[in-house]
Formats: sequence, C-alpha cells, structure tokens
Amino acid sequence: MPVKELPLRKEIAYAAGMMGWSIMTNTIIVMLPYFYLPPNNSGLTPLVPQLLVFGAFNILSLIAASGRLFDAFYDPFIASISDASENPNGRRIPIMRYAIIPAVIFCGLIFHPLKHSESTANAWWLTFMLIGFFMSVTTYIIPYNALLAEMAHTTEKKVKLSTFQQVGFVMGMILSALTNNFADLIQRNFHILNRMEALQDAIYGLAIFSGFVMIMPILFIREKDYSEGKPTHIALLPAIRNTFRNTNFKYYLISDFSYYTALSIISSGLLYFVTVLLHLPESNGGMFMGIMVVLSLFFYPFINYGAKRFGRKPLVLAAFAVLSLIFVTIYFLGHLPFTPIMQMFILVVCASFPLAALGILPNAILADIAQNDTLETGENHEGMFFAVKYLFVKLGQTVGIAVFAMLTIYGKDPGNDFGLRLNGVVGFVLCILALLFFSRFKEE
Repeated sequence: MPVKELPLRKEIAYAAGMMGWSIMTNTIIVMLPYFYLPPNNSGLTPLVPQLLVFGAFNILSLIAASGRLFDAFYDPFIASISDASENPNGRRIPIMRYAIIPAVIFCGLIFHPLKHSESTANAWWLTFMLIGFFMSVTTYIIPYNALLAEMAHTTEKKVKLSTFQQVGFVMGMILSALTNNFADLIQRNFHILNRMEALQDAIYGLAIFSGFVMIMPILFIREKDYSEGKPTHIALLPAIRNTFRNTNFKYYLISDFSYYTALSIISSGLLYFVTVLLHLPESNGGMFMGIMVVLSLFFYPFINYGAKRFGRKPLVLAAFAVLSLIFVTIYFLGHLPFTPIMQMFILVVCASFPLAALGILPNAILADIAQNDTLETGENHEGMFFAVKYLFVKLGQTVGIAVFAMLTIYGKDPGNDFGLRLNGVVGFVLCILALLFFSRFKEE
C-alpha cells in the first residue's frame, strides 16, 4: 500500500478538478440546444436550420452525436496511454496538464458561431468545435478519474473521495445553470444590449474559471506520494475486451448509460421547461438548479451512512425509482394543480435524493470493480475501466442532447410544447431500464 493517505486539503484539491470540467461539460449540455435552437420567446435567433434527416433527426441532434463518435476511438486510446505510462511523476497527472488550455479554448469557440443567423456554416463549425472540445476534456477526465481507484485504498475512502468529487460536480452544475443569470449581470453592468453577446461573455468567463480550478489537482497533488499504480502492458484492444468480461461491469455500464441519458435530457430541457411549460423567466432555471443541488448536499451524510449500513445497491435502485417518477411529473408540468413556482419546487426537491445517490455511489462502485479486477489479473488498468465508463457517460449525455433536440421537432414553443413533454416519457423509460439492469448487479 502507498505510504501516505490523501489528506483533506488534497481531497478538496482533487474535487476542484471535477468542478472545472463539470462547469464546461454542463454548460454545453444546458446551453447548446437553447443557444442554437432557442424557443421563440427567448430573444435569441436560431443559428442552425431545423432540417430533418431520414425524416426523424434534426441537424443539431446529428451534430451532438458526431462529436462523440470521435470519443468512441479516443477515450480508450487515452486510457491505454495513461495505463501504460512510465513517467516518473505518475501515470495520470502529467497527461492531465496538457488538456486544460485546449478544453477552455474549444469550450468558448463552441458558442462563437461563424454567422449570427441560421446557417449550415454554423452547423459545420459547431461539429468541429465539439470534436475538439470532447477530445481535449477527455484527455483530462480519463486519467483524473482513474486516480480515484489508486489514491483511495478502502471502500470507505472511495465513497468519501467520490463524495468530494460529487460536490465538485454539482458545484459545476450550479455555475453552468446560472449562465443566463451571469448574462443578465453583464447586460446590466456593462450596458450590452445584444443577448447573444452577453451569453457568450458569460460562457467565456465560466470556461476560463474552469481552467483555473482544473489546475488545482496538478499543483497540489504529487501523484507518486499517494499511488503505487504500475504501468500495464496489455495492448489496447485486449484491455478493452478484458473490461467487458466482467459481468458486474456490464450491468453497471448499461445502468450508468441510461442514467446519464436521462440526466442530460433534464439538463438540456431545463430552460425550456421553465420558460415554455411553466412560463417563468429563464433566470429561474439557475435558481431551481441551485436549490436542487443545495438540497442534495443534505443527503450526502445519509448516502455515506446508508452505503455502510445497507450497501450501495439498494440506494442506487431507490434513486432510479424516484427519478422515474420525476420524469412522469415533467410530462404534466404546467397542468398540475399548483402554481408554476410550486410545481418546479416539487420537482427539484424530489430530484435532490437521486442526484446525491447517483452522483456519489457509481464512481465508488466502479473503483471497487477496477481494484478487484487488478487483484484478479495482476494488471493495473483502472484507466481503461474509467475510459469505458466515461465513454458510455458521454454517449449517454450525447444521446440525451440528441433525443431532446430531435423531440423539439414536435413542439418547443409556448402553445406548441408536445415535443418537450415527450422527454418525460423517454426519461421514464430510461430510468426503469436502468433500475432493471442494476437489479442484476451483484454487490460483494
């Protein structure tokens, strides 16, 4: 075992890295559909054509999917490079440092279209910028998450470090959801009349801040002091195949994919649900996201205690069940016998428990899966497990954005909102699938 255990201040530095990339990825999830295909009451201009391909897919859904196709090849490649690294300073952190500046630049360029009007040129620009961003942020995320299994040496420590990670992730969610609020401040204080310009300035600021906090694990953690991970010499394709031989891992992956697809639908649709279904100001989206995240923090001690007392599997199953009911509620938003504010408040209060449970527990579970595999095979390829996991996470996020964008064809404006409500049906089905598959997971 490594000589040193990770102290509290370095656990916080590690969690800061997750907050950084969470801000950027969640900003894209929340703002991309709203920025490029806004509802007609937003004050923004559509930037890509609402054209149908094969009679079902619009351009934005195909663009979102195309960026992740490159990840399908790039994620395992980065994991293989990281797992096999013989850098004397460690296998993970030396790779992470090269990803930060490109990720910040591409995040900003995604929201800097070539033309400020509907154009296919914007569609091509967005495609290439998304590819650049996903490849950059992947170079950070894969080694970063592999560190969890290597620096936390017991199940309890994995859950604790995963909890710190989740705090960083939800802080990133809050800041990304406040993009419109930041744009409001910019317009008021700098007298900027153009809404698109204010949103761009807010996103540039968030991306730069993300880069600064992503540096913290690199500056404050000396990897070799806390990890004894040894280079693995399994070739790329056999390493990928080895992860899929693990039955527990397959059930885990399917459930995780379904969850992140559902979460991406909620995040992508948040501003639409607030402004179109409930007819509230768009700035309320950030407020409700903040309330949900703060409430989820109150569940963290219960999640940590419950994981020790009852095991992690029952809590994950309960979270999927609650989340499925939340999607049923989304379908009826605006028609429930409560005020719009109360309807949204009920939604975020109920969502706080699954957000906490499904944020903390899956990474700790995967760290155990990877560590057990290392004990059985003698090969340290934790990076490959996390690469495959985050490939499915990003595929889930992309499918969520693509499904949401596709369903806007059937209505995304006040008085014509059936497409938005269909997202509730899709999310419900996804959560039930996740629950059924994870019920087959064997917790040791």
